[in-house]
Amino acid sequence: MDTPDVGIPPQLARRMSMAEQHEYLRTKLSRRRALVTAGAFAGGGLLIGCSGSDGESPERASTPKSGPATVGAPATGRLPGSVIAPFGRHLAFGADPKTQMRISWQVPFAVKKPYVRVGAKPWDLTRRVEAEVRDLHTPSLSKKLPAVEQYYLHAALDGLRPGTTYYYGVGHEGFDPASAERLSTVGSFRTAPARPETFTFTAFGDQGVSYDALANDQVILGQNPSFHLHAGDICYADTTGHGKDSDTYDARVWDLFLAQTESVAKSVPWMVTTGNHDMEAWYSPDGYGGQAARWSLPDNGFDAKRSPGVYSFTYGNVGVVALDANDVSYEIPANKGYSNGKQTKWLDRRLGELRADGSVDFVVVFYHHCTYSTSTHASDGGVRDAWLPLFTKHQVDLVINGHNHVYERTDAIKGGEVGRPVPIGGSTDPRRDGIVYVTAGGAGKDLYGFPDGVKDSYEGKVVDRETVDTFHWTKSRDENKDTVEWSRVRYTGFSFLAVEAETGAAAKLKVSALAQNGERIDYFEVRRGA
Repeated sequence: MDTPDVGIPPQLARRMSMAEQHEYLRTKLSRRRALVTAGAFAGGGLLIGCSGSDGESPERASTPKSGPATVGAPATGRLPGSVIAPFGRHLAFGADPKTQMRISWQVPFAVKKPYVRVGAKPWDLTRRVEAEVRDLHTPSLSKKLPAVEQYYLHAALDGLRPGTTYYYGVGHEGFDPASAERLSTVGSFRTAPARPETFTFTAFGDQGVSYDALANDQVILGQNPSFHLHAGDICYADTTGHGKDSDTYDARVWDLFLAQTESVAKSVPWMVTTGNHDMEAWYSPDGYGGQAARWSLPDNGFDAKRSPGVYSFTYGNVGVVALDANDVSYEIPANKGYSNGKQTKWLDRRLGELRADGSVDFVVVFYHHCTYSTSTHASDGGVRDAWLPLFTKHQVDLVINGHNHVYERTDAIKGGEVGRPVPIGGSTDPRRDGIVYVTAGGAGKDLYGFPDGVKDSYEGKVVDRETVDTFHWTKSRDENKDTVEWSRVRYTGFSFLAVEAETGAAAKLKVSALAQNGERIDYFEVRRGA
């Protein structure tokens, strides 16, 4: 008999919250399994192929399994650990980048006793830290896709020395990264310095898996960043983020993404937050069960277990805050209000703490949905209503978004209007002028454009334009038309942001946007007291 799809009809998905989508998928899959089982018995026996991983109860994937023991064995038996190679290594800071690092990776099959070896030299990995296993099971949600079992491993390194380079290797029983034949698998990282010093970080959003995404990664690696900010829509395992006819969820895309990103993320902490494509309804009512299984991020947000993409850390003289804009979005309200205001209250408190910290010169906030953009998705009024008063209150220095697959940068905006024009090569003081907002969504996914008749304008090809006709999303999901003057730089191409933070009496952020070929397309400076 044919196995029915359990995907959500598009006309229904558009009206459902993430919790409702989660319940729908679980209920539909349970009914499908019951139907298959009944058909099998009616035929005189069990259907071949209906047992195994896809025949397990839906509850198995409600919460990723975790613990320091052994990853569950595949139905066909366990492979020797010596032939199972780890892949997809990705780093992230703990709450304190000076003393904490989180190492995550993946294995394609079950292994015993996973661990990390760490040391001051690549040939002397004397410290051994047991790894936590987070086993993520995805059933066949479509006739086109198989069930998938994924094994994510995480090790927490605490008590590290500031400003120190460490070497590490990931392994398991039968695969020792410290053995001579495995030394080529050893990676490295460096902790944040004890006292602020000049450093660079990079940022973008909307990456996916493609040649262009890989090419961007390699240019980023050449900047030698201390960390990278990923503003959501990470890999696009969920193809549309809206529940349309073409929408399918393929968990295997995560394997491709982590393998693609490993060349950078194995040595550069890859600090992600959550986009609309990162809400995956199967794993948990809020859609973040998958993210919690794949990433280990600072656990100092308003609820680390429920919302892993909300957190903060301080590196040198820069305080960084990651937010989940799905909580406040008017455009895509599937998760709107899921925190019951707790995220915004936490944001107010955290920004106040950073501003009270005498070692912090600059505060950078990043999240997915655009606050100010004229490209395809335009601007999200929900983000503006919830967070702009707090950005103004605490004098945030720079806001980085994704969502629109372009590069666009505003003038300094104050009270919704241009507080100060910031041409390419210009400078601004947020205390006086307002805040510059950057849409850095050209990480690798198919590019968008700008409204009809609006040309790109970037370094070396400036096209002055006084106004742009665009819109912002309202609470009723209407597109409210706007004519704006703040769209200063526009670039339809793959790109990313590189920010150099200088310290001292003349502290400043030197903000550059680089195209995929490494050429600079924008540059400005943020100074407090400029």
